[in-house]
Amino acid sequence: MRPVLLLSILLPLLSYAQIIDGEPIHHVLEKDGIPPIYNPELVSAQEGQQFMSPNEQVLGIVGPKGTAVAYSTWHLDSHEIVNDIIDGIALAVTW
Repeated sequence: MRPVLLLSILLPLLSYAQIIDGEPIHHVLEKDGIPPIYNPELVSAQEGQQFMSPNEQVLGIVGPKGTAVAYSTWHLDSHEIVNDIIDGIALAVTW
């Protein structure tokens, strides 16, 4: 069966909310399947050197008062978002 014909048969069976630009949406995870990090426990750069590899990639942010924070992309791979406050500003750090 040709893909176009198959799609024309399946599309009426899907609700509008399950289609974007004519393509069906595939659900892989349940809602909130990747938990965010709230109130992350931060350590100094010196402490971080004890458990991070020298070439570990980080997502770095410097707040308006000069506070520098680095989030390990290795940790973000399993969370994808960190809710944090830096220099009094609430942030949603995404990866």
